[in-house]
Amino acid sequence: MKHKYIYSLCCMIALAFAGTSAMAQGSVTVPRAASPAAEVSQTIGISKVSVKYSRPAVNGRTGKIWGQLVPYGYTNLGFGNGGNNPWRAGANENTVITFSHDVKVEGQELSAGTYGLHIAVFENGEAEVIFSNNTTSWGSYFYLESEDALRVKVKSEENAFTESLTYSFVDITPNSANLVLDWENKRFPIGVGFAVHDIVVENAKNELRSTAGFGFQGPLSAAQYLASNNIQLDQALTWANQAIGLQRNANTLGLKGQILFASDKNEEAYAAMDEMVDHPTAQPNNFYNYGIQLLTKDEDDRALALFEKMNKRFENNVFAQHGLARSYSAKGNFKKALKFERMALKNPGLPPGNGPAIQNFIDKLEKGEDIN
Repeated sequence: MKHKYIYSLCCMIALAFAGTSAMAQGSVTVPRAASPAAEVSQTIGISKVSVKYSRPAVNGRTGKIWGQLVPYGYTNLGFGNGGNNPWRAGANENTVITFSHDVKVEGQELSAGTYGLHIAVFENGEAEVIFSNNTTSWGSYFYLESEDALRVKVKSEENAFTESLTYSFVDITPNSANLVLDWENKRFPIGVGFAVHDIVVENAKNELRSTAGFGFQGPLSAAQYLASNNIQLDQALTWANQAIGLQRNANTLGLKGQILFASDKNEEAYAAMDEMVDHPTAQPNNFYNYGIQLLTKDEDDRALALFEKMNKRFENNVFAQHGLARSYSAKGNFKKALKFERMALKNPGLPPGNGPAIQNFIDKLEKGEDIN
């Protein structure tokens, strides 16, 4: 009987281990009771920054977070590699940050990629933010300085009370933002920035090698981006010519003209713009925008001829009438300018809300004042 009892006990132990294994293999995903997982991301230009982390709560430990729950500096956490470990900048697994493109963090360069994020917090308010090439270790227990990709220094700030640790993005500009970690009464701001124009151009070059390069809209949109930012105008002209080669229309010709104007190649610009307004696809806005540009360049005769052509092609168009009023005003012929401005005021095509502005022009012309 004794042997039978021992055999039965062994079987029960074996079954217990087997059951544990079965449970591990077949377990389902359930919510974490504490420090739930979170993810936040921000697009800057066309680049994306994302942070995956867990959110511990203060949970009544106000005044016991910094220097106690989160030790100051680098400490032996009592587990793992037993080395000088920073804070995991969250809870549970590694806090992980991903940059879609090369980035500058606090002014220092860091390659695109995914990094483990750690922070060493100091009592004087300073902190060292660490980007580690190791993203899979648990927290900071196995942190190794040799795996650092970058360290930057930041200064913590006093902040409104935050119960659950939170990452967010603030102070967002077209090419930068501050990634901030808020917890209890502290904020840790980390400045990130991208060379947006360079990234957009390189991305456009790659996209134009694929389906975006088979229609005129692809190179047109790439050229428009450069022209609107007044950068890399030679590349913009190359893309504009590519768009014209795919489809010669008022928009592609007009953009080429704008780029040539910005490049101080005025005669070539006039040729492109004149072809634009003569093209069957030209619309009133193509005429009007070109005409106003001519007036700003003091090309009053060219502007007058253009608006006369526009008025003939688009009969009773309110913008043609207003353009003629501005052209005659620029030439000092306030009587004719007043005639066309009054026509524009009565035109049923005048956009709602523009009446007071036109009336103001009329008042100025009646006083013999230029409206340009």
